[in-house]
Amino acid sequence: MSKKRRVFDIDLPEDDFAETFPAGKIDAPNDEGKRRGPMATAISETAGSLRERQEIEATIRAENDALAHEHVRLKKLGLIVDMIPLDKIDTHKLVRDRRKGPDFEIIELKSSIKDIGLSNPIRVEPRADGRFELIQGYRRLTAFKELLEETGDEEKFGSIPAGIIAQGESVETLYRKMVDENLVRKDISFAEMAKLAVDYAKDPSTAEIDPDKAVAALFSSAGYQKRTYIRGFIPLVEALDGILKFPHEIPRRLGLALSKRLTEVEGLRTAIRNDLEGWDNYSVRDELEVLRKYAEEEEDDFGLPVAKKADKVPSSAPTKAKTTFQIERPHGVAKCTAGNGRLEIRLGRDFSTIDRRKLEEAVRTLLNQIE
Repeated sequence: MSKKRRVFDIDLPEDDFAETFPAGKIDAPNDEGKRRGPMATAISETAGSLRERQEIEATIRAENDALAHEHVRLKKLGLIVDMIPLDKIDTHKLVRDRRKGPDFEIIELKSSIKDIGLSNPIRVEPRADGRFELIQGYRRLTAFKELLEETGDEEKFGSIPAGIIAQGESVETLYRKMVDENLVRKDISFAEMAKLAVDYAKDPSTAEIDPDKAVAALFSSAGYQKRTYIRGFIPLVEALDGILKFPHEIPRRLGLALSKRLTEVEGLRTAIRNDLEGWDNYSVRDELEVLRKYAEEEEDDFGLPVAKKADKVPSSAPTKAKTTFQIERPHGVAKCTAGNGRLEIRLGRDFSTIDRRKLEEAVRTLLNQIE
């Protein structure tokens, strides 16, 4: 027996109501009054975290860009300072005329560095191979090298504070920076400055080949008169380079007079060279006396130069005769000069080490023989 189906009358909702409540549960967007599903919440949180991270990264990039620009700016000014090992610094890029013999400025500088350290860093330019070229501070670098050699203290003197300048500056600009720093020194001589101009003109990396024009390029910070004096020393430096031991000791007036004579008198360079050759050792005064002789410059009784007067009235008194000759000796060539009231023997030997009585007897015998 089959069961009878019961039929109920059901009022179905209208179509627009069905669209308002579709099957399945979703939260209406931006409806805080209704709950959000776990997936929607996770997606929303992930999107917010991503936006926050992008903002942080953008801020970091902006800060890094600002720091990079500031680093470049400071580097161009040479204000980025680091401790650079001495064995990584070369001095080949710029030609430097350094005086030979003891440098008392470096002796004082070393004492100061040992007491209080280096207050003014050197300047270097980085190279592609990881080494550095010295731009400024030759004496400071030399002082550190000598201190390292003397003390063996690698930790204290093995590296030197150095301002690292940016690459790209022209050689001419680097020379100017070096020269302007040297002009501050009170003891830099006209011979040294003229030598730098000559070397600058010879440097294949510079465009200038005329030493006279090099003076204008290098020493534009100096006054006109000073540049004139530097140019006046150029003939002397070119003619006697490698012959003189103490060119930096040549006074301005003597140097200008000798330069003029070197350009006017043929063979003067050879005569000066021959006069100084064969000496094992001689002093600054010895060398200056030879130069004064060829520059026709006089001295007073104290060995100080006296300007010659062009309008001097000729005297009837006889001129001072002078005889010079050389004698070969086991110690070298003895250069002898005989004049009015003067007999001089120059030889590369320390006569103070000879017994006084023996020396007196030799001189007495000499005088007795020429009476």
